[in-house]
Amino acid sequence: MRILHTMLRVGDLDRSITFYTEVLGMKLLRQKDYPDGKFTLAFVGYGDESENTVLELTFNWDTDHYEAGTGFGHIALEVDDVYQATQEIRDRGGRILRDAGPMNAGTTIIAFVEDPDGYPIELIGKKS
Repeated sequence: MRILHTMLRVGDLDRSITFYTEVLGMKLLRQKDYPDGKFTLAFVGYGDESENTVLELTFNWDTDHYEAGTGFGHIALEVDDVYQATQEIRDRGGRILRDAGPMNAGTTIIAFVEDPDGYPIELIGKKS
């Protein structure tokens, strides 16, 4: 077994695709409209779905925003250099929630950014 994807409901599909592709550097892997259900699915990620876990962005045509809720935590991405990644995201217009630095009570370097719908994304430094 393996994790295939995580689904996020988004309020503006174009805005979310732009964020994940242009700010975080993912690729739009596939996208399909479902007119009978009045929704669109877009899958983004860093590599082919056959070998990588991806994000499913679900856009319900009649809903323009969602509340993240108290049960959801965050998405985590491994990066080579958290300081550099944070600066690049900032330069591309991304919102930084927590600047790069050691995690609370630990030494792992992390940062947090926010996607356009308010979902937090943790950047974790690659372990050497």
